[in-house]
Amino acid sequence: MRILFITATRLGDAVLSTGLLDHLLRQYPQARFTIACGPVAEGVFARMPRRDRTLVMDKRRFDRHWLDLWLQVVGHVWDLVVDLRGSAMGYLIPARRRAILRGGRRPGHKTQQLAALFGLVPPPQPACWTGPEDDAAALKLLPEGPFIGLGPTANWSGKVWPADRFVSLFHALRAGQPGAVPVIFAGPGAAERAMSAPVLAALPGAIDLGGQLSLPLASACLSRCALFIGNDSGLMHLAAAAGTPTLGLFGPTPAREYGPAGRRTAIALAGGLDGGAEMSALGVAAALDAALTLR
Repeated sequence: MRILFITATRLGDAVLSTGLLDHLLRQYPQARFTIACGPVAEGVFARMPRRDRTLVMDKRRFDRHWLDLWLQVVGHVWDLVVDLRGSAMGYLIPARRRAILRGGRRPGHKTQQLAALFGLVPPPQPACWTGPEDDAAALKLLPEGPFIGLGPTANWSGKVWPADRFVSLFHALRAGQPGAVPVIFAGPGAAERAMSAPVLAALPGAIDLGGQLSLPLASACLSRCALFIGNDSGLMHLAAAAGTPTLGLFGPTPAREYGPAGRRTAIALAGGLDGGAEMSALGVAAALDAALTLR
């Protein structure tokens, strides 16, 4: 059996789609999978079992990336095509069965929206795939804890909690967990470095893992943390999928749709409003109260 799974370009959305993918892995134990995703999300699937290949969709002018994808997959008759992008692609590929997520706003968490494609209740939780090499490397990077992971970055500034509040929250948590070591996670690039720099400067003993890790290694490192606290970002979703107790910090984006999904998660809402507040409206005390529910 051959399954084509067309998923997101953004890291967070790709991570949230892994629950549905994990369900398909279990439902069809003989199936082989081809993943189509954006370049940022490619590493999410690098250690996925029974993955034949990942087709990376680099955005091109006039939507020519869709033509590139079509040319790579049209030569097969797929047993199942899952298209989470709601594109015409799902209808233009020979397939015995199709599951296509159409566009438009939907109620509920993103995992519920995806699970509705197959009538799954409750929705399957996101999965995290790592290999022995990732776990061994993570052990070298983070040998002795406890570790508290901090994710002070996001893909736009409106989602970023003030750096000094990350620092204050860490000190408050370490008061109840002496010896806790801060670990700073961030993506690659100058913008991510600039967002994480004030936190690193204020926490001299922090371990800086920003921009250094493949996604499977980042997942393995996150799994070694006793707690992760982060803005609404792909790293927050990756931490939750890795099974790390995860606190998501939300202001202008809706936690009801994009809150962390995993075994142990919590959210802190700026101003007590879901998706309607600035991050500056989230105080340290409220974030601390939410974090302590994960202990």
